[in-house]
Amino acid sequence: MSFLRSLADRERVFDFLVPAASPVDVRHGPILYLEDVTVSFDGFKAIDNLNLTIDDGELRCIIGPNGAGKTTMMDIITGKTRPDTGQVWFGSRHNLLTMNEPEIASLGIGRKFQKPTVFEALTVFENLELAMAADKRILPTLTAGMSGEIRDRIDEVLLTTGLAELSRRPAGILSHGQKQWLEIGMLLMQRPRLLLVDEPVAGMTEQEMERTAELLTGLAGKQSVVVVEHDMGFVRSIARQVTVLHQGSVLAEGNMDQVSSDPRVIEVYLGADADEEVA
Repeated sequence: MSFLRSLADRERVFDFLVPAASPVDVRHGPILYLEDVTVSFDGFKAIDNLNLTIDDGELRCIIGPNGAGKTTMMDIITGKTRPDTGQVWFGSRHNLLTMNEPEIASLGIGRKFQKPTVFEALTVFENLELAMAADKRILPTLTAGMSGEIRDRIDEVLLTTGLAELSRRPAGILSHGQKQWLEIGMLLMQRPRLLLVDEPVAGMTEQEMERTAELLTGLAGKQSVVVVEHDMGFVRSIARQVTVLHQGSVLAEGNMDQVSSDPRVIEVYLGADADEEVA
């Protein structure tokens, strides 16, 4: 039995991940909405009339060849890059193009880069504690000395990420996969409504990839998860809805079987080895 499935009360474990009073209103549409977004760098259109919607609680995989605009898309969502034209909304109230990176993060958008960034000299527990302290929304809780509540939250993230037995170990001794899970845990401490994950299984063992799949699919439903990944075997193992980007716009969208059999996707991305790559 997997480490996630062995949790006796799945709903209780994830309750703390969603703020009691979220500022994000999704009653009238998706949690993330990009419309006619275009951005150019020195005359090159990295994003070209991109239209994309992500529903609340959805797990979406984004695939595409190098240079398709996947990283630029995440840069736009998180406020790192400003598009030339278009609209980007989080829920029905928040225009992300009017906000800076810290403001966007405070709304509940978390981003995990491909290379894990953890504090290697600190323990796993201390990394999670530090991530919690960086969240201004729970600063009053910290200063009030509610150590029991804080510990409970950290313990639940440790269970969620499968790192409970390593909580007192320095992060520097963790395997590559374990560092990836720790960084995801650090983001979870900040209660994201939308989690952007860039190539989470690059460099992982098969066992680590399997556990990462369980982690990400387990998170979906309580928050929206957008995964950018090149490993088609991994994408197939977690994919519910797949978006294929090419030259900065959406080439195809659907379930994995639909996009992997699309002649346009095969031509520009999967190539002659498509059948083998997505098997």
